[in-house]
Amino acid sequence: MRRTAGIAVGACAVLVLGAAAGVTAWNTGGDRAIGTWHEAPAAELAQQAATPQPTAAPTDAGQDTTPQLSPSQSNPSQPNPSQPSPGQSGPGEPSPSRVERGERKPAAATDGRERVGELLRVDRVLDYVGKGLQRETFRYPGASYVKVHFDRMDMLPGDYVTVTNADGTESYRYDAPRGRGSGSVDKWAMSVTGEAAVLEMHRTSDVFGVGAKRHTLGVNVDRVVRGFTGSQQTRQPEGQLTRPGTTGREESVCGADTSTDAVCYRSSDPVAYTKSKAIARLLINGTELCTSWRVGPNNRMLTNNHCLTTSAEAQDTEVWFNYQCATCGGYDIFQPTKVWGSKVLSTDHAYDYTLFTVDNFSAVQKFGYLTLDTARPAKGQELYVPQHPAGQPTRIAGSLGEKAGNCAVADPNYTGYAAGSDVSYYCDTEGGSSGSPVLSRATNKVVALHHFGGCPNSGVRGDLLAARLRSLL
Repeated sequence: MRRTAGIAVGACAVLVLGAAAGVTAWNTGGDRAIGTWHEAPAAELAQQAATPQPTAAPTDAGQDTTPQLSPSQSNPSQPNPSQPSPGQSGPGEPSPSRVERGERKPAAATDGRERVGELLRVDRVLDYVGKGLQRETFRYPGASYVKVHFDRMDMLPGDYVTVTNADGTESYRYDAPRGRGSGSVDKWAMSVTGEAAVLEMHRTSDVFGVGAKRHTLGVNVDRVVRGFTGSQQTRQPEGQLTRPGTTGREESVCGADTSTDAVCYRSSDPVAYTKSKAIARLLINGTELCTSWRVGPNNRMLTNNHCLTTSAEAQDTEVWFNYQCATCGGYDIFQPTKVWGSKVLSTDHAYDYTLFTVDNFSAVQKFGYLTLDTARPAKGQELYVPQHPAGQPTRIAGSLGEKAGNCAVADPNYTGYAAGSDVSYYCDTEGGSSGSPVLSRATNKVVALHHFGGCPNSGVRGDLLAARLRSLL
């Protein structure tokens, strides 16, 4: 029986999203991360990524498998993000190892990105009055993360600010911008996980003799994003697209939800667990969510075109690796490694993909990568899908054995935005799963790039993407 309401969530995810009291415990191994601004050339920010011409994919029987676009699909309009609104609280019902998070709002018009936060207008200033450290705390009880925006940073050379979470386990440093000028900036800081962000100004000695002008110096925060609490997240509309022409079947958990925290596979299915490390949670524009993953050994990330399309969007996108539960059914999560998106290399609406790079690639190389399968998927092929549904730490749909029964290729010649472009399956997905890799259990290679819910759910065929992106990988 298909479940049309209610979303199952691992216990650690519930705490992270703020649905339970207390402070999230972090695994704080490794060095503290330091954030940096994006200083990309203006020309690069404005550049639209070039898209390769369609290439016929390998065939099984001499058949041309290149999707054909209809007139309405050849010039698609791009989605426009809308302003998120806060959700309403609602009770959940606990079960032995999972928690039902309440009923989702009916699906509404969506751009395919899951809303996970609310933009708030604020007016906070750290100035140069007094001596030493200046501090301001932005606290939103129950928030899953907090992210601040600067519209002025007028500091002396050598001075800097830090943005830190409440217990100091996650911190990012931002130095005074090069060339003081008027001090006006338009900069988002990296988010910090939890319900509070602590902004601190760190000042050096006044070696330039401008003490008399200190009343003109300071740092302004004009906007803050607070991540939704767990109960608010359940009240958001399903942020997942369905293929054109489908209505009334926007639920994407097909039957009983068999997806599980990725760490639960560490012993029983170590290959799937290892592969899941290559995926990342995308925080787009501070308020929206998709999934992405490393494709190939180089600095390359793949997600959906409906998640992001330009380098400017990529550079406002946080890419979180290792956002996973530390123990199966537990409450701790690993501290994620966060980097910024950088440059879009190729994007396409009909195939619904975007290939992009990240800053500080060396920080995420250790999490490994996935490979596109060049063979066309076959009906009945067993699958598994590592993903970040509804903003949760990594989950995997399609466990080994009987529970994998609904996670297999249903139709290898499914129509998505184009005829024959997709492969369909009944693997469980939710809003936020857009951009996830769909892997073959036989090869552990990616046979589809997930983009549509609706039971059956579907993804763009990996063999088509492999042929199209070969020169860029």
